[in-house]
Amino acid sequence: MTASSVLLSVVCIIVLTVLIKVVNWVWLKPRKMEKLLKQQGFSGTSYKFLFGDLKEYTSLRAEALKIPMTVFSNDYFPRVEPFRHQLASKFGNDFFLWFGPIPIIQISKPEMIKEALTKTEEIRKVKLNPIFDKLIPGVVSYEGEKWAKHRKLINPAFHVEKLKLMLPAFRDSCEEIINRWELIVAERGSGEIDVYPDIMQLSADVISRAAFGSNYEEGQKIFELLKEQTDLALVIVQSVYFPGLRFIPTPRNRRFKKIEDQIRGLLRAIINNRKKEIDAGVAVKADLLGILMGSNSKEIQQDEMSLEEVIDECKLFYFAGQETTSALLVWTLILLSKHQDWQARAREEVCERFGNNVPDFEGLNHLKTMNMILYEVLRLYPPAVQMTRSIHKDTNLASLLVPSGAIITFYMQHVHRDQEVWGDDAEEFKPERFAEGIAKATKGNTSFFPFGWGPRICIGEKFALTEAKMAISMILQHFSFELSPSYVHAPKTIMFLQPQHGAQIILHKL
Repeated sequence: MTASSVLLSVVCIIVLTVLIKVVNWVWLKPRKMEKLLKQQGFSGTSYKFLFGDLKEYTSLRAEALKIPMTVFSNDYFPRVEPFRHQLASKFGNDFFLWFGPIPIIQISKPEMIKEALTKTEEIRKVKLNPIFDKLIPGVVSYEGEKWAKHRKLINPAFHVEKLKLMLPAFRDSCEEIINRWELIVAERGSGEIDVYPDIMQLSADVISRAAFGSNYEEGQKIFELLKEQTDLALVIVQSVYFPGLRFIPTPRNRRFKKIEDQIRGLLRAIINNRKKEIDAGVAVKADLLGILMGSNSKEIQQDEMSLEEVIDECKLFYFAGQETTSALLVWTLILLSKHQDWQARAREEVCERFGNNVPDFEGLNHLKTMNMILYEVLRLYPPAVQMTRSIHKDTNLASLLVPSGAIITFYMQHVHRDQEVWGDDAEEFKPERFAEGIAKATKGNTSFFPFGWGPRICIGEKFALTEAKMAISMILQHFSFELSPSYVHAPKTIMFLQPQHGAQIILHKL
């Protein structure tokens, strides 16, 4: 046999192997998983070659977002997820659909959710597209030992004693926004403002001060780049993913990589400057970066956490620290504008506790009405509207055998509004349901997890809630507010739940 014939045989074998794998991935395996699910009585759509339901899903969603809701309603599911809404109307809250050749299995039963979130070996974080690991890196994207190590190293930065040290940063950022609003209402005593851009800036300023000891202006370039990178990522992932696509030098991929390099360069400079200060004996600052580097400097030197990994965590702080809290704050202001009775109750509690003084940490932790309001906002308008997990091994959830390669999702619209748990008034804004805490409100079920659940619960939960309590308390001390007639209720999701047309509110100086 000649060398050329051997080479041809090898090439043919390689081509045939690749072809078999592709056919299995785009047709045989999806059909097998669909048959398995339907044999168990689990309903869903039929698999369509290569794209699944992706085309119909994106088309319906784009059309729905063109039309605002005609009345103010907390039932925004048909607008935000019209395709899922159609399936829920047909199959109930538990069903499956297809994103490309991958089945997305939606689960709403509390016992199945609890089981899924505790099986950390068989069920892990989703890796739908590697581009998300670039966009949202750090501890949230890790598994196993690496996740455990990073979680342990980062935990000290979010301890209660450390949060107390960050309170001045929260206060300074809130004061800047309030001063700006006071100028707007100074002449007439009231004025209309779209508070959403200011809330976004407030959250950005807080994370800049609390994480990096700087301010919004210094971190503004990073936030602008993150916004553009997020928009690019969302466009890129709306097509069927093939391994290696991100390495093809398309204009979008090149721009995404350039932004990534710029962000990492800016963060690297901040970290290196801080490291020089630490090496020179300068006292460690009471911000997240100082705490992280102060507690981890020995580990970093021993390569337990590399400089690039610290950069990943800093990028995560910037991204999640702004988006989640700004979503919570803006929906709280909208709902308190709508429900004047609860706004009055919250203001009365804040004024009884603090008067005209700046809120302190201990006082914030004893605001019962405020807690009830924030929990109810998070129930109805959670920053992330769904939680997803990837099945790495065939596993049973209750009586359902879920095949390896599938993705399970818990959609908050169904979980947080399950009438068997929350009652017939589940769509209504009723903070009193949390009067005796979360466990009582959920009747002990895994039915409320706006920050996740189990060992992977969001590490920044207390940070976000403390910031929200400080901001809402200070706003209540200075203003009363109501929805403007120009406000259009149009929730939408771009990574996080946000008001599509802004949050126009009329402020009244107290």
